[in-house]
Amino acid sequence: MRRGPRTCRSTPTLRAAYAGVMPNIDVISFSRGAPSLDIVDTEGLKAAAVAALEADPAGTTGYGTSVGYPALREWIAAKHGVQPENVLVTNGSMQADAFLFDALVKPDSPVVVERPTYDRTLLGLRERRGRLHPVRVQADGLDVDELEVLLKDGVRPSLAHIIPNFQNPAGVTLSGDKRVRLLQLAEDYDFTIFEDDPYLDIRFRGDQFPTMLEQDAGRRVVYASSFSKTVCPGLRTGYLVGPADLIKQIAAAATNTYIAPNMFAQSTIYQFAASGALDRSIETVKAALEERVDQLAASLRAHLPNAEFVVPDGGYFLWVDLGEGVDCAKVAAAAADEGVQVVKGTDFVLDGGESCLRLAYSAVKADRIDEGVRRLAKAVETSRA
Repeated sequence: MRRGPRTCRSTPTLRAAYAGVMPNIDVISFSRGAPSLDIVDTEGLKAAAVAALEADPAGTTGYGTSVGYPALREWIAAKHGVQPENVLVTNGSMQADAFLFDALVKPDSPVVVERPTYDRTLLGLRERRGRLHPVRVQADGLDVDELEVLLKDGVRPSLAHIIPNFQNPAGVTLSGDKRVRLLQLAEDYDFTIFEDDPYLDIRFRGDQFPTMLEQDAGRRVVYASSFSKTVCPGLRTGYLVGPADLIKQIAAAATNTYIAPNMFAQSTIYQFAASGALDRSIETVKAALEERVDQLAASLRAHLPNAEFVVPDGGYFLWVDLGEGVDCAKVAAAAADEGVQVVKGTDFVLDGGESCLRLAYSAVKADRIDEGVRRLAKAVETSRA
């Protein structure tokens, strides 16, 4: 297996994932990072919604303020060992990303991104005309040596966007040593680390590394996470943790954007967490994901033996390199004809090879994964014809 993911050229996100599927085919979707319904605690969410309305009908149904539902804000602050004024609760983590980018990224601001990285990160930064400096991702996360060379060569980023745990799309995790080095580089070269961490709680094997937020002795880290992967995406609740003055600045922008985020969703999530249902939900999600990724790895080895990949220890995604001479655009189109949805690796980088795919295993039950990979292998052969 490769020591790090190969990366590919950027194209519009997810277009291939939803296009070209023939009618009447039982579609198997490896395209979207969302949980299948069987691992969403719908009964627990029903109970939490009722509890929210009963415990705080005014706060649950009212506008609230831009910083978020107070009890959930306090719960998040306690989880991360900070004060509530260091927390802003948002409509999903992408809203948190957008607010932070608006605050810190100006036209031509140098920004370090991982290579590959989340396609919506690339979109958001390019829309703000940031000058992007991709740094490759290895099997143990960002190549910090490559970043240090970039910094010594004179690049002075305002921001480094890092997905430290079970990275989207590569599935890899930033090692403990690299986290310490990255913090030191941020201090030495005066830039902010944006620790984008929606997968932290869904590690299903191995030891958890401390977050960079926990290790930050100064004010170098702004942290973001989400309840989409641990509860469900439909409640659209994420958050930022950062210096109080920055959070205050972003809260003012949030007020001008939407007055307040979704109080009903946030109150429901608070009750879900306070009741213990969140912990149970996380355990359910982790067990399902571990079974699914192990089946996916076994099926790739059986049906695509030349493919190279790193098996994640958590999260939703596996990055696969199908090898030289494979065109991921042709594979994605052929896979759609076979009833399999995948996302081209070219969506997740600015430039590079075209032989990669991101496979999301979160929404596919274990007993359907092998059939999906069989179809994918057939699509690879078809694309070569």
